[in-house]
Amino acid sequence: MNVCMFTNTYLPHVGGVARSVSRFAQDLNALGHKVLVVAPEFPGEQGSEDNGVEVLRVPAIQNFNGSDFSVRIPMPFVIDKRIDDFYPEVIHSHHPFLLGDAALRVARKRQLPLVFTHHTLYEKYTHYVPLDSEAMQRFAVLLSTEYANLCTGVITPSLSVRRLIRKRGVITPIEEIPTGVDTQFFGAGRGAVARKAHGIAPDAPVIGHVGRLAPEKNLAYLAEAVALFFETHRDACFLIAGRGPSKTEIHRVFADKGQNDQVRMLGTLSGQDLADAYAAMDVFVFSSKSETQGMVLTEAMAARTPVIALDASGAREVVKDGKNGRLLPGTASPRTFAEAIGEFFQDPIRQKAWCKEALKTAQRFSRQTTAEKLLHFYESVTGAGVWEKAKDNNELLPWNALLQRLKTEWDLLSEKTRAAAGIITEEEKTEVRLE
Repeated sequence: MNVCMFTNTYLPHVGGVARSVSRFAQDLNALGHKVLVVAPEFPGEQGSEDNGVEVLRVPAIQNFNGSDFSVRIPMPFVIDKRIDDFYPEVIHSHHPFLLGDAALRVARKRQLPLVFTHHTLYEKYTHYVPLDSEAMQRFAVLLSTEYANLCTGVITPSLSVRRLIRKRGVITPIEEIPTGVDTQFFGAGRGAVARKAHGIAPDAPVIGHVGRLAPEKNLAYLAEAVALFFETHRDACFLIAGRGPSKTEIHRVFADKGQNDQVRMLGTLSGQDLADAYAAMDVFVFSSKSETQGMVLTEAMAARTPVIALDASGAREVVKDGKNGRLLPGTASPRTFAEAIGEFFQDPIRQKAWCKEALKTAQRFSRQTTAEKLLHFYESVTGAGVWEKAKDNNELLPWNALLQRLKTEWDLLSEKTRAAAGIITEEEKTEVRLE
């Protein structure tokens, strides 16, 4: 099968969506299928392939308003020629805007099924847009909902998000498919190597976190919790891998308590360095309430590292309280979180049991399993020879093709108009939140 994916963020950018797209593309390729990824240009990107996966880079304005998104510069003829040469059987969009619009146009023009992965709770990211407000959040909810209903099928990375978007009005068929984790790779991390490289004693208690250091990740709360734990554990260390605007705030929390010497800010890690960092941690901590999938949680567990997290989407699908970590109430105070960390380190027998269960959990999210599930979903939405039948029936003659393009543009305009109209009045479906 030939699959064409459209994404607003891709490697070498480090982020959940970029890694998800790359992993699925590589795994489908490994199963014998061809994948073309259409993505924005990115500083430092190398070549036009990603481990055998074809990549079409389009000119774009990078990191729009401090976000992870790139605003593409329209070049439809470049995209059309490459896609025609690729001859796709299914189009897969990973965003409901920007290149997501291009994905809809490509699918409609060629009479192909369009699959959309609802990776993100977009209303949690409106602070990157000027004039952020509750109205803008409603617009984000409605925009993603309207887009999903223009697609043939929708994928959610967790059951929580599947239930959420159904309540918000998505009527398109939905399948829950999380991003897979390479259990063998992360299970082979060299914790001792990472500890030595960052000046951490072999027997020091190490708390870890990996991810973008951004406001929506609730990191001020997490830093406060770890700082409270440090008050009675001066030998412990906090290992943080990631970068982002919240780095300064995290530094401030520990500086105010004179604990900066217990913190290691490693910046962005990938490959063996990332696997080694996970292996160096005794416990992984996570406080985000905006996740659609806890990808870093399954990576940590693949390294046999238990997790302490707040009960929220993404985390609750992975963390089983008292079995592979702790899942604390979403309203838990930083003090309660700190106490949970302390209880973990006080019980070596519990630590060993949780480490064993963490690995079992990660194995349920293996890359091959999730890739096969994605392929099955593609097959369920792909009609046999739809494009060929359309051409045989002269459905793509110039006049009909023009009408199809006009209908597509009308649908895109209607999608955004309905979303914009929805910001004027509060609607029940836009007020639905993850529980």
